[in-house]
Order: sequence, then structure tokens, then C-alpha cells
Amino acid sequence: MDIPHQRLVYFQVTAESGSLRRAAARLNIAPSAVSRQIALLEQAFDAPLLERTPRGVRPTLVGEMVLDYCRQRSTLDGDFVARLEAHQRLETGTIMLVVGEGFIGDLIDTPLKTFTERYRDIRLDVRLAGTDDIIEAVVEDQAHIGLMFHERIHPQLRFWHSSAQPLMAICPPGHPLTEIPTPLTLEQLAEAPAALWKPGHGVRTLVDQAFAEAALRPWVSLETNSMAVLRHSVLAGMNITFLPRFAVAHELEAGSVVARSIACETFRTSQAHMITRVGRRQPQASLKLLRHLGSWMRAFRGYSS
Repeated sequence: MDIPHQRLVYFQVTAESGSLRRAAARLNIAPSAVSRQIALLEQAFDAPLLERTPRGVRPTLVGEMVLDYCRQRSTLDGDFVARLEAHQRLETGTIMLVVGEGFIGDLIDTPLKTFTERYRDIRLDVRLAGTDDIIEAVVEDQAHIGLMFHERIHPQLRFWHSSAQPLMAICPPGHPLTEIPTPLTLEQLAEAPAALWKPGHGVRTLVDQAFAEAALRPWVSLETNSMAVLRHSVLAGMNITFLPRFAVAHELEAGSVVARSIACETFRTSQAHMITRVGRRQPQASLKLLRHLGSWMRAFRGYSS
């Protein structure tokens, strides 16, 4: 049954006012117009909705049912408007991020903490992925925002923030490489056992590219798809690895690892990127988070040696 919303409004105001004239005054229309709309509503329901009493009009049994429906509908309308306004004010909603594992510490420790404290009803959906999967998730609208290391050309990517983040040799304290004046050469690095990302990861692609261009091979002692494994391999004194500073910021501050610069143009010009899909209309919450992360994350503040 398709009942015009305005007729239900006229009926509700009349039933709650107890008088056609009072309802007409509230609605700022003629009493005859109110009466005509209620008559059409009664025709649609095939039942009288109001009955006259010495004190005015009151709903019939069917009228009570219709009045209850009108009130429930008004409540639903009000709830919807409130939710919509909250979403537009960034108070509710879900933002999906897909990120490289090296960004996690930098992302969560302060940036996401301060954002969620301000917008408590915003839900964050964070997924880890390699560079190729990050690009796919953003392009296929499976994520609002992607954080990746090492640029891949793609016509559907918009780069919101990019920052120079040289790839460094991350060594245990006391490692022989820490005693050599920097920048280290690829020849020197090729003599040290290294823990590397598995092939296909953005950092591993850079490492393989740089060593191949120098006609060298890295000494691959361990391969993994886990940032934790890379980090602990260095902390245990087993290997060196190659990462940007922001990925091991806490370890550097604690003095549990040492970062050494490398004489390699490919490593020196590497960058961190924050991406979205070209043409995607971002929700207000996502736009606010993009700006927030660009200001708060070490990865997008640039690097100074």
C-alpha cells in the first residue's frame, strides 16, 4: 500500500491535536484541506480513522493503529537523520585501510590513537598486505586508504602524501658494519648475512633491483613475510636487514638496532606513499584521516640524515 507521507502527517497532527481546526492552524493550511486528506486516507484503509466527541475528535481503533505507525515512522526518520548528521560530522562510519606491515608501529602508536580518541564512534578496519595487494585493494574499492613503500605506477592511484624514506641497513649494535664509515657500499653489504622480505614485497623488489644493477647478490640468510621476524632476526644478532627508519623507530630510539646509510641511488630515493583511488568520492571521515595521518606519521614527515 502506497500512502503519501503528507497524508499521514495531517492525520497524526489532527489525532494529537484533537481538533481539525487546531491541526489546520499548526499545519498552516485550511481545515477543509486537512479534512480532505484524512478522508482520502480513510478511503485507502477502508475504515474510519477519527470519530467525533463533545471535546473534538479522537482516533478509532484503526486510527490508533495508524497513529502508532506514524509515531514509529517519525522515530525512524529522526534516528536516520541523526545518524546521517553524525556521519557527516565524522562521528560514525567505517574507514578501511590496507597497509604494509612496516607502517604499523608508526600508524597506531600515536596517529590512530589520537584520531580514535577524538572520533570515538569511527570504526577502523586495518588490513596488512604487500605492495601489489595494497594497490589492488585500493583500486577495487576494498579499502579507502593504502599505505605502501616503493612506488608502483598505476593510472588509478592518487598519491595524497609521499615522503623520501631512504632504505637503510639495519644492524645489531656492535655488528662489523657499524664500525665502517658510512655510507656503506653494496659490496660491503653483500658480505653480511641478511634477513629479507619474500620476493614480491616492495622493499625486496628494491633490494633485488639495486644488487642486480651492481652485478651483485645479497647474502640471503633468511626470507620472511613478517616484519616481526625481520626485527627479531636483527635484535638477536643473526642478520642485518634493509628497512626505512620509520619502520624501526622504537628500536632506534632504544638503541637496540643501528641504522646505516647506503651508497645506492635506488635506496636513497625510495619513498613512502599514502594512496587512494582516482575519482573515488571519499567520506568525510576518510578525508579527515588522510590529512591527520599526513601530519602525524613519521613516514610522511620526510627524512633528514
